[in-house]
Amino acid sequence: MDTCPPVLSVRFTAVQVVEGSHASWNHITQPDTRIALKSDGSGLSLASDPTGTVNFLDMVNNLQGDSGRGYYIEMSIGTPGQKLNILVDTGSSNFAVAAAAHQFITHYFNTALSSTYSSTGRTVAVRYTQGNWEGELGIDRVSIPRGPNGTITINIAAILSSDGFFLPGINWQGILGLAYPVLARPDSSVEPFFNSVVKQLGIPDIFSLQMCGAGLSASSTTDTTGGSLIMGGAEPTLYRGSVWYTPIIEEWYYQVEVLKLEVGDQNLNLDCREYNMDKAIVDSGTTLLRLPVNVFNALVEAITRSSLIEEFSSGFWEGTKLACWMKGENPWRFFPKLSIYLRATNTSESFRITILPQLYIQPITDVDGTLDCFRFGVSSSTNGMVIGATVMEGFYVVFDRTQQRLGFALSSCAGQGSYWCHLLQLYVCKYFAFYEKLQQKS
Repeated sequence: MDTCPPVLSVRFTAVQVVEGSHASWNHITQPDTRIALKSDGSGLSLASDPTGTVNFLDMVNNLQGDSGRGYYIEMSIGTPGQKLNILVDTGSSNFAVAAAAHQFITHYFNTALSSTYSSTGRTVAVRYTQGNWEGELGIDRVSIPRGPNGTITINIAAILSSDGFFLPGINWQGILGLAYPVLARPDSSVEPFFNSVVKQLGIPDIFSLQMCGAGLSASSTTDTTGGSLIMGGAEPTLYRGSVWYTPIIEEWYYQVEVLKLEVGDQNLNLDCREYNMDKAIVDSGTTLLRLPVNVFNALVEAITRSSLIEEFSSGFWEGTKLACWMKGENPWRFFPKLSIYLRATNTSESFRITILPQLYIQPITDVDGTLDCFRFGVSSSTNGMVIGATVMEGFYVVFDRTQQRLGFALSSCAGQGSYWCHLLQLYVCKYFAFYEKLQQKS
């Protein structure tokens, strides 16, 4: 990987322009914000869909869950259809569902009851950062009640045994891997789910994610609407302002290039290769923001220096202890914002995404009714940086596979609904442009 260029922050005035219900931002240079509804066959996108293949509004709010337990979508699998909730994961490539009973799931896909299921006779095993499963590969028909119109025939892994994969409190029974074929198991000949959707339904090779959960809440047993998975493009009502794009460096995971990190306004001043060591990826299936060990240690040291709290247990940073305040107190004011700088598609430019304390200091559960407790939503990693749900919850993320780029925009659910969004709105709106255009020194 090339040495990262010096980055000069150039502050542009961001002026909110309201036209009806649509808000946008005036910048000196506007990024590409075209919305893909129907492919024209040349990699471009059209602003209409006369065939009715894609209706984005039908997909709005089709996700449930939160960053702690995962975001999932309802699918109908087999003939007749068996409805299961499927975890949305941009960090893997297999479509897999429970095909046997498990103590932490309420139901599973019974292959014997599907007249269209056929086994390929191949076994498959996948190991994740947390948990693993084994099973057999098969083929069956799948439809998504709140997804693109139509039924598709897809590769499906029937999970027969697992360890640490299905966990207490989850409400999903399978996983939808949305990454590239190279990550598919047992090999890349197993076509991933979204590749099949694009081929069979003729939609553009683009999907986008909005995740609006309030983080893990162990005291909550009811899942509420958690966001949207838009297949075929991006829905403009789900984000505000401009979409800023960063190149997909390599098509396996959704690998991006990080140029620098800041804590508050303090640059960590690490060599950019430290941020990208092994890889830096965007992964909805990972809960936390995971950082390479050296980067994590530097970030914790910088937060400790800039925090308004003089002493903090090391267990809090390591994820083994919670930090608690008297109920009703606001701990977020004690912590700085974090900023990740990404290379823009114009390689002479970059932009930053800002992670507020509301996203990385996460509420967990009551201890004795008088305390509010929180966990640190960042952890160390031995296999690269992972921009997980902790970060993605603040943004609308566009996975534009056609043009090999990822887009970030301010999510419309930031400032709506839950209590943390309300606080986020109060805290942020005067700094409402999460992105500041950056230019290299000439």
